[in-house]
Amino acid sequence: MSTFADALNDQIGHEFGASQQYIAIAAFYDGETLPLLAAHFYRQAVEERNHAMMIVQYLLDSDERVTVPGVVAPQTDFSDAVAPVALALAQEKRVTDQIVELVKLARAEGELVGEQFLHWFLQEQREEVASMTELLAIVERGRDNLLHVEEYLNRSSGGDNALEAGAPPAAGGAL
Repeated sequence: MSTFADALNDQIGHEFGASQQYIAIAAFYDGETLPLLAAHFYRQAVEERNHAMMIVQYLLDSDERVTVPGVVAPQTDFSDAVAPVALALAQEKRVTDQIVELVKLARAEGELVGEQFLHWFLQEQREEVASMTELLAIVERGRDNLLHVEEYLNRSSGGDNALEAGAPPAAGGAL
């Protein structure tokens, strides 16, 4: 197995870890009776799961071995309603750095098909960091009345993400 394939297998774990962290954040907001914040993060969890499965499918298509690493338990306790979104933004920035490193590795190893595969992830991460930065600003402004945040999510949710239309295939199909 190549170093690039090993790194992709590691990224599968990072994506599943991100998915679990988003489930923990969603459960926190569900427990606080903030259903739209909860729903937002439940959707994010599915999206991260799908990203892991896209990498699985790429490895399968490349005739590389797939290993599914374990993940670190997610953080489940938060000091206030802002902390989960701040954690989510930090997570998205970390994943962006991981994808950038994968692109550099693909380029260094001459894995041009792998590099091309990762370009979608780079675009996705740009969008994820931007949207989480915006959500953090909204939650910080609405921290004294989170129903304003719920109202914002209600107004701004919906619509198809054009980026998802061009997403790589996910093993077993995207959820």
